[in-house]
Amino acid sequence: MADGESSIQPNKLFNYKGYNLSSIHTIERLDQMENYDVRDSDVFVVTYPKSGTIWMQNIIKHIYMDGDLQTEECELSYSVVPWLEITHNKINTDDRPSPRLFFTHLPYQLIPKALKNKKTKVIYVYRNPKDVAVSYYHFHKFANYLETPENFGTFLQTFLNGQVVNDCWFNHVRNWYNHRHEFNIMFHSYEEIIKDLRVAVLKFSNFLGRSLDNKHVDIIVERSTFKNMKSNPKSNYENIGFPIFNNSAAGFMRKGTVGDWKNNFTVAENEMFDRIFEEKMKNVPLKYTWEISD
Repeated sequence: MADGESSIQPNKLFNYKGYNLSSIHTIERLDQMENYDVRDSDVFVVTYPKSGTIWMQNIIKHIYMDGDLQTEECELSYSVVPWLEITHNKINTDDRPSPRLFFTHLPYQLIPKALKNKKTKVIYVYRNPKDVAVSYYHFHKFANYLETPENFGTFLQTFLNGQVVNDCWFNHVRNWYNHRHEFNIMFHSYEEIIKDLRVAVLKFSNFLGRSLDNKHVDIIVERSTFKNMKSNPKSNYENIGFPIFNNSAAGFMRKGTVGDWKNNFTVAENEMFDRIFEEKMKNVPLKYTWEISD
């Protein structure tokens, strides 16, 4: 999605101020982040990769729909809710009328200074990290700018060591949570969206100060189901192909389930992961859902 898409290089990570990023990022854009001009009316959605990113882009896009709902549906989700830290030569990211909607994977340490202690609304969506690891593993097979893992076991070690794009999951969630008092922020889990999409939409819209009638909520829920998004090129990034993505692979929207980690983790890997999780997240009292019973 970055300018100069033909220059995308596979298997390349680069370190920016201590964080692992990829060839879809540019130093020029990242350097703008520290003093980025944040408006009180802006909306930022923050996730670690593979934590409901394009799902939230679609939901937020539809929450801010006004006027002709059919016309709004024709807009690409990532053009309405563009990436903060990634430039795109066809999308006006910055010079837009308020309210501007943004998406970002940036860690707390790289977020614009002006976002702190502002009225700006921030939604942080987190997902149980076992499913994140599995989803990220499959995404590495889909994204040509990422290294293709040898197998899940080796990738899991890489993930746990934070040697992936956007660095360590534990640090990302923990640092945003520990600094939550600096922001006008709400935390919401990916799994709670799956459990009750309508309730989640209402929570997001209430937090954002958007009063939606029942018809509008019904439309958001219908257009934000996994099945409908997977078949909608305006929502599923299908239009972005080679050289960035390998369209013969699973794609952005693979399963959208909770508990797929059980199909990938060995007993030993699960026990190791649990030990690390308990150690690193013991002081972060967010609620995690590891599986949902039928």
